[in-house]
Amino acid sequence: MLAVNVSPRQFRKEDFAGQIQALVRRHQINPSRLKLELTEGALLENVEDTIETMNALNVIGVRLSLDDFGTGYSSLQYLKRLPLHQLKIDKSFVHDIGADPSDKAIVQTIIAMAQSLNLDVIAEGVETDEQRRLLLDRGCRYFHGYFFGRSIPADDFESLLNQLQSRD
Repeated sequence: MLAVNVSPRQFRKEDFAGQIQALVRRHQINPSRLKLELTEGALLENVEDTIETMNALNVIGVRLSLDDFGTGYSSLQYLKRLPLHQLKIDKSFVHDIGADPSDKAIVQTIIAMAQSLNLDVIAEGVETDEQRRLLLDRGCRYFHGYFFGRSIPADDFESLLNQLQSRD
């Protein structure tokens, strides 16, 4: 799965879904392996247009994730209407999950809500095995952060990808 952050400005461009569809075709990308990560700022302006764009992306198989969940002005009214696949727990809640009961409660609530809405949940900023274990114990099955690997430049990523493809 390749996750790509999309800015609010990009998302609101005219025919954004059509542009993604064209890129998927041109580069022969399996759309079910592409996840677009959107912030609340990208989604909450003109909700009807947002839902239309998201539905168009869903039709071609692109996955959609709400990034940094819990840090903005989340409206549960909007959340239930948006055709999302995943909520992403912000790293600010993950950082002190082992020591701060409030962070632990917030994370547990986000996970339970996501599960109730049939959404995957991913935790960002996982840096320790303790954080991973605490999240796993609460039902979070997807993670990313320095515990798993550091960010790498695009050229290094492409090299690594080519090495993996040559093994197949």
